[in-house]
Amino acid sequence: MLKPIQLGAKHFLSSADLTKEEILHIYNLAFLFKKKDLDINLKNKVLGLIFDKSSTRTRISFQVAMSRIGGETIDLNPEKSQIGRGEPIKDTARVLSRYCDVLSIRTFDQETIKEYAKWSSIPVINALTDIEHPCQALADFFTIKEEFGSLKDVVLTFIGDGNNVANSLIICAAILGVRIKIACPRGFEPNLKSLSKSYGINVEKVLEIFHDPYEAVKGSNVLYTDVWSSMGEENKKDKKDKLFKGFTINQKLVNKAHEEAIILHCLPAYRDREITDEVIDSSKSRIFNQAENRMHVQQALLSCLLL
Repeated sequence: MLKPIQLGAKHFLSSADLTKEEILHIYNLAFLFKKKDLDINLKNKVLGLIFDKSSTRTRISFQVAMSRIGGETIDLNPEKSQIGRGEPIKDTARVLSRYCDVLSIRTFDQETIKEYAKWSSIPVINALTDIEHPCQALADFFTIKEEFGSLKDVVLTFIGDGNNVANSLIICAAILGVRIKIACPRGFEPNLKSLSKSYGINVEKVLEIFHDPYEAVKGSNVLYTDVWSSMGEENKKDKKDKLFKGFTINQKLVNKAHEEAIILHCLPAYRDREITDEVIDSSKSRIFNQAENRMHVQQALLSCLLL
């Protein structure tokens, strides 16, 4: 029977922390979890959640994933703990390491999560920072593999802001050897460090950046978008809405892609802004499968990190 494996990295702070072989093993485990053909019981293991940003899917998918593998979850709300009163991270991390078995942290600065990892004797998982969203990208490529049976010859086009999701998708694509295209307005390209990471992982040309979405989607098997203004950018919303005009995934854009192309969105979606109501509810949409798969992939990830 397939079993979890010990991962090379103690923490999962970036998509770059996993190898291709480890990702594919996690996908095999996730597939079995989804079919209910794998029973892992991590009795008495505790997951601590530290979320400085609001969350629906990430928080709940981690809670349910941990429950399904026999563990428990503690919500360490920063507003109701000493974390929110300025206790040093190195103190918090060392204490929580004695209470919990793994931490999942959603915060702003990537350096904050690195600081937790530095002082934690238990695994730390990046549940989203301003720079990366590695758990999302991990589940996204599982969804693509589930749809097409293989990642070979798949072309993914991400349309919108070069944000944390785009950064993690680029790195994960480089590891898996998947061709990825980013379509964004000028000045909204992905983070340079993420681009450098992807080039360092895979010297082959797997990444292209476009400023014309209609040119970018040609031959694409997967069209992916996210909100144009991320959490913390509410004051930029009106300006970005104007700058991103023409980058909406609508039926006209979908028609330019491969005839069997699927649609992804990490949610929450602003319907009729970055994606139309028609497309999000169409037969090509795999958006809600994608959301469900967060739970199965995180079951697999947690099983490996908690060995």
